[in-house]
Amino acid sequence: MQVLNLGKFYRPEGLNMKYDWLSIIFFIQSTIIVAILLTGFFKRKQRKKHAFLMRVGIIWDIVLVLQIELSRHAIDQAIHMERNTTLLNFHIAVSVLCTLLYFFLLYSGWQLLNNQKRGLRPYHLKLGYLTIICRLINYVTSFLI
Repeated sequence: MQVLNLGKFYRPEGLNMKYDWLSIIFFIQSTIIVAILLTGFFKRKQRKKHAFLMRVGIIWDIVLVLQIELSRHAIDQAIHMERNTTLLNFHIAVSVLCTLLYFFLLYSGWQLLNNQKRGLRPYHLKLGYLTIICRLINYVTSFLI
């Protein structure tokens, strides 16, 4: 079977173009999500804007992960993939870490926004930086696998 090289999007010849359009749609969404998260990150001194942007970005990112899994069966494909296994495993590990951090940040951010549990602030800040770094690594590696 011959493979067409469409830049990032490889597809076996004769495969439905829907797959390529889905990839493009996922990358566009991912780019918008990263932009929202970075904007929210830089607006962290303005609590209401920061909270809104981060909630939108995090929830949309979790929905995107579900879209990718439901449309592509990404977990099953990753298990059976033979090329780029080290990079793919790194990408998956960073993605899982980022997703887990999202839940802590949503919880701690909600508590801080409602002036509860002020002791969470140092953890929220440090893990917020880590989450942004993880999401940027995830974004870059998604183009490489």
